[in-house]
Amino acid sequence: MAGGGRPRDAGAPHPVNGRRSALTLTVNGTPHTLTLDHRTTVLDVLREHLGLTGAKKGCDHGQCGACTVLVDGRRANSCLLLAVAHDGRQLTTIEGLADGERLHPLQEAFVEHDALQCGYCTPGQICSAVGVLTEAADGHPSHVTPDTAGSGAPVALTADEIRERMSGNLCRCGAYPRIVDAVEAVAGTAAAGVAGA
Repeated sequence: MAGGGRPRDAGAPHPVNGRRSALTLTVNGTPHTLTLDHRTTVLDVLREHLGLTGAKKGCDHGQCGACTVLVDGRRANSCLLLAVAHDGRQLTTIEGLADGERLHPLQEAFVEHDALQCGYCTPGQICSAVGVLTEAADGHPSHVTPDTAGSGAPVALTADEIRERMSGNLCRCGAYPRIVDAVEAVAGTAAAGVAGA
């Protein structure tokens, strides 16, 4: 910088800004190979690169749950996930839950129980509820699971269990009681199916 001139690399991109990698994400059963900036979140990939706008950008800090998706079957806040760290993963969004024209049982239950108002949080609520059903069936306890529950045994999804497990998903409209009703209805149907098997 002798003589007050510009540094030689002044026009070069900042090293972090120029870092990109190719990766493959399988979203709703379809593989997508993309070259992305290392700072790109899974949420931004879904919305900006793949046009899947079901997952919403609410707080962008992992506090509201509007961006919840399933990653290898487990629920996660997609706004907190760097896409490059999820190369090869299977992602399921609200758009991938239905089986063709047939809605997922939780989607049907949300409609039947009127478990939404504005609908902004609903995709994240439903994806989270899918994760809740799996976690409980796999025997993962929550803060309110009784100490008497058998280790690794399926956890009964009572209203208290559902409220605790869904507490990371906020609803500004206050549809919480009906959300619990919808999840409880599907959990009861799933439990009845297991008992009848």
